[in-house]
Amino acid sequence: MRIAIIYVAQETNDFNPLPTTLQDYEAFGIFEGQAVIDRMQGAGQVGGFLQVVADSGLDIEIVPIIRAWSCAGGRITRDAFDYFQHKIEDGLRAAGPLDGLALQLHGACAADGIDDVEGQQAALCRAILGPNVPIVLGIDHHANITRKIVENVDAIVGHRTQPHDVFDTGVIGTELLLDIIANKLRPTTAWRKIPLVSHQEKFLTAHGPMKKWFDRARAMEADPRVLQASNYPMQPWLDVEDGGWSTIVVTNDDQALAEELADELADLCWSLRDEFQEREAVDVDAAVLMADAEPEGLVVLSDTGDTVFGGAAGDSNVILEAVLRLGIKKPILIPMISPAAARTLAEAGEGASVTIALGGDGAPEFFSPIEVTGTVRKVGGGVLNIVEGHHGAVDLGIAVIFDIGSVTMMITELRGLAGNLPELYEAFGIDPRDYGIAVLKTASNFQYFSKIASCVIRADTPGPGQSDVFTLPWKRIPRPIYPLDPVDDWRAVSSMPGGGGPSRTHRTV
Repeated sequence: MRIAIIYVAQETNDFNPLPTTLQDYEAFGIFEGQAVIDRMQGAGQVGGFLQVVADSGLDIEIVPIIRAWSCAGGRITRDAFDYFQHKIEDGLRAAGPLDGLALQLHGACAADGIDDVEGQQAALCRAILGPNVPIVLGIDHHANITRKIVENVDAIVGHRTQPHDVFDTGVIGTELLLDIIANKLRPTTAWRKIPLVSHQEKFLTAHGPMKKWFDRARAMEADPRVLQASNYPMQPWLDVEDGGWSTIVVTNDDQALAEELADELADLCWSLRDEFQEREAVDVDAAVLMADAEPEGLVVLSDTGDTVFGGAAGDSNVILEAVLRLGIKKPILIPMISPAAARTLAEAGEGASVTIALGGDGAPEFFSPIEVTGTVRKVGGGVLNIVEGHHGAVDLGIAVIFDIGSVTMMITELRGLAGNLPELYEAFGIDPRDYGIAVLKTASNFQYFSKIASCVIRADTPGPGQSDVFTLPWKRIPRPIYPLDPVDDWRAVSSMPGGGGPSRTHRTV
């Protein structure tokens, strides 16, 4: 049995004007051929794939094509899109006969002039492999499901949790692919497009409406006829023509059951639509003062609008300005992505006192620079090996530790992962536990700080990843869509409503 593996992933934020280039992928490693196997053991979706193959007891030859990942950001350049299209095509054409393809993408990637990158990638794979080679797609559950995606794969598997367990997604998708091949399953798919967007604050699957929706999908999978039931609350900053939430059910040759269950999941989601809109973030000044008032421990202060994990540029100075203006004395960690500032401070050298304008160089529509004076504590950066996450290493480019009174900033040239992992600070000899507040550039992914944090406070900051979806500069998303517009009956405006709507898209193998 010969199975190919392809992993290419990036999550696009259309409100971040900075394009994502090949350099952003290279910062986390682009691996081809045997390097995919050698470098990704135990890591991410590819690691899950490798583990299942190793444990299967089957005679399987792995045909590794490519593994590439970039941190979320603006649309990928056309050069980057074309590069991966060529790599996918050349790799599959050189692979020889295949029995299956484990295709691992993100699902919410857009390129310059292309809204549906994953649809294009899936269609390319199908065109090369033909109609009879099973393709199982593993994607982020914040994906935007499109007709082109569904038409060109045999089954779709999404992350089951937020925070994501991407290794688990690799395991589930690979087990399903092997089952399809070995047991001659006939996967049939039903999907629904739900005209809904929502901020990120209710995205965690451990509680609230998202838990209710995802728990129902897991319950459906207890039926042996159901191969997969997965929900897709599209990430909130993808401004594309066919944007919106989705749900997918894959059964073994039972289209009627797939349609019935997809309807149920879509209706359940719609019934929870107002709960998804409930806000937790508080005014910036109030959030800063609340964090300062916490009597002990390390407080995570979430910069929701500048969520680097959601594709923001990482250049917000809103919390920095509030901390300095309010005279906060508690020691605080604040990250920032600013190539120009990192280079300027590095050139000044360790120990130098520098007056510099910070912020707004990536997303000036949201932020204006502020002038600060501080001391360069340490200059470093480059490639760091990291244990947390699912990448193994990250290139920060030039990185500088810059002290401004009680504020310790980590300013990096490349996107990296901002300061969302403690070990990024630890690489510079900084123990976050020595601080009272750590600003994280994420609205949901606090898991890396959870072992050392006393509490989490979300600040309602502006930015490309802001929770206020109403004032984002939408241009392409289909209208009407809730809650931007009044919508009572989701099926009346859905591009894939089921039950008397457009013809259902499915594949049988």
